Amino acid sequence: MMIAMTGVSGNMGREALMQTLELDFVDRVKVLLTPKKRNDALVKKLKKRYGDRVEAVRGSVSDPEACRALVEGTDVVVNMAAVIPPASDRDPRASYECNQIGAMRLTDAVAAMPKQAKLIHTSTVAVYGNRTLAHPWGRPGDPLLPAAYDNYAMHKMIAERYVMESSVRDWAVLRQTAMLYDGIIFANVSDGLMFHTTLNGPLEWVTARDSGYLIRRIIECEHAGDARSFWNKVYDITGGALNRRTGYDTFAAGFGIMGGSPESYCRPDWFQTRNFHGLWYADGELNDMFGYVRDSFDGFWSRVGHKYRIFRLARMLPPALIRALVFKRLLKDGNSPRRWIKDGSYGRVFAAFGRDVADGKPLPSRWEDFTLERASDYGSDEQDPSVTFKSRLLDHGYDESKPQEEWTLADMCGAAGFRGGKCLSKEYSSPREKLLWQCSEGHTFSAAPYTVLKGGHWCPFCQPQPWNFDRLAARSPFYAQVWYDSHSRDENASYRFGDDGAALFDFSEDDR
Repeated sequence: MMIAMTGVSGNMGREALMQTLELDFVDRVKVLLTPKKRNDALVKKLKKRYGDRVEAVRGSVSDPEACRALVEGTDVVVNMAAVIPPASDRDPRASYECNQIGAMRLTDAVAAMPKQAKLIHTSTVAVYGNRTLAHPWGRPGDPLLPAAYDNYAMHKMIAERYVMESSVRDWAVLRQTAMLYDGIIFANVSDGLMFHTTLNGPLEWVTARDSGYLIRRIIECEHAGDARSFWNKVYDITGGALNRRTGYDTFAAGFGIMGGSPESYCRPDWFQTRNFHGLWYADGELNDMFGYVRDSFDGFWSRVGHKYRIFRLARMLPPALIRALVFKRLLKDGNSPRRWIKDGSYGRVFAAFGRDVADGKPLPSRWEDFTLERASDYGSDEQDPSVTFKSRLLDHGYDESKPQEEWTLADMCGAAGFRGGKCLSKEYSSPREKLLWQCSEGHTFSAAPYTVLKGGHWCPFCQPQPWNFDRLAARSPFYAQVWYDSHSRDENASYRFGDDGAALFDFSEDDR
């Protein structure tokens, strides 16, 4: 069996490659690596360890010829290439080339194969956008509301739709949740991105090691002929009950291995209150199929705390010193919300906090004035949330108890109406046969029923840029049920990037 992989220099990709090469029936793994010096060293390392079982194809995922060479002769293609935040914030072009165009080029290469490989495309939880504890539970089919100014989420959202609407016969889209990897603290203290996390926002974690094991398990089951029901669906890479926390809980665990806490290192007004991403997954279908979750949130932090001597040394230093040297300096970073406030970047501040803060009202700076929520009060430890919290799941606008085989045109019309639009087609044949739809803004587009009902996608002209979710939510109960958890109904903002990459913002009193 021959496998092709992109993104093997990343945390998930590295684990997926090593664990896949443990399978005796895998003859070779072809990996796509850009022509950079650090990748030259990686190729040498891989060759020394695995010999001819690893074949390096040099080039960019946005290069059609490189993609063609990568997929040639393979049975399964796994796309894990990604430019993630903060790199995607600082270099939007790189995000576009890798996260969007690269995924499209790779999909086209698979579609053009004489004997098509099967395609696994890794997307992200970021496509769901901001969630609060009012509706912390998510699943495939929920509305996709990527955060304003989030290049990564925007490009990933477009890419996964392209995969789902392509002529590739067998594909799967895996929406990766928040991922724990050994260098996560070092990455977070290098950029103001860490303050984008909402303290009371839901986060579900999975380790890079378990994510790589998932890819291995899929390949194992495919080789054994046990993966037939897996293909042509969207999945969430869930972490389960042991790995659900809030943003505050996550910082408490990470800072704890250094002997500190959010209270000793930070102030609550350093963090965004909305416009982030994260949720708890109500579906565990992927883990039920492949049993990949082995690590726990607490176990991960315990292991990392013991692994790195620097964290043990940090416990000997006064928290006030660490706060000044490590965290407070990040407030000046261009990606820090406090920097946006200082610079008067109205659109970014409005997106991150709302009108009051954008107009100058201060947030609580003392922890005793900030209300922290407990994840367990909202059922984070529930083993079967799809049952326990069924009444709190988002509505998708049709009878979800019906299997796909029983979908009808009436289901399509109901789903479209719930989104503020219409299904213009007069006949329905199957989940993958494209229909004609119209959105609340009057745009007409085609999409497979599965892309809409189970993928959560809707009008490609309305989103993701400009981000006009205030306007769309006013006309779409589908969006409104979650959008107004963190936005007021009198907001009518439009967020977009200018040609020079500047964050632009428009606000209308009401033209909806």
